[in-house]
Amino acid sequence: QVQLVESGGGLVQAGGSLRLSCAASGRTFSTYAMGWFRQAPGKEREFVSGISASGGHTNHADSVKGRFTISRDNAKNTVYLQMNSLKPEDTAVYYCAARFSYFSRDVYLPMDEYPDWGQGTQVTVSS
Repeated sequence: QVQLVESGGGLVQAGGSLRLSCAASGRTFSTYAMGWFRQAPGKEREFVSGISASGGHTNHADSVKGRFTISRDNAKNTVYLQMNSLKPEDTAVYYCAARFSYFSRDVYLPMDEYPDWGQGTQVTVSS
């Protein structure tokens, strides 16, 4: 199990950028696949981006492809979500999630694949 703490959320105008960070506890961060999810008011939580334990494989939801980039620094126990060209529909609480991964190349999309979650960080995009 890992503890996750997100940061970097805030208020930004449409077209702007933000970088979210998720710091993880523990010495085995490099064995965990990571994911970013978001939940807008009145909507279900949805997958945004995922990255393998090695960092060599990623996956992004169609709604954010070409605008968002997930990355990780295993030496710093941190995963990032760079968000560019933000739109009002990106407004949501963004959550970081982790799961142990036997295979360093696997990326996980379903929310129920992830047992460990952060508390979330609010991202608000104004039009």
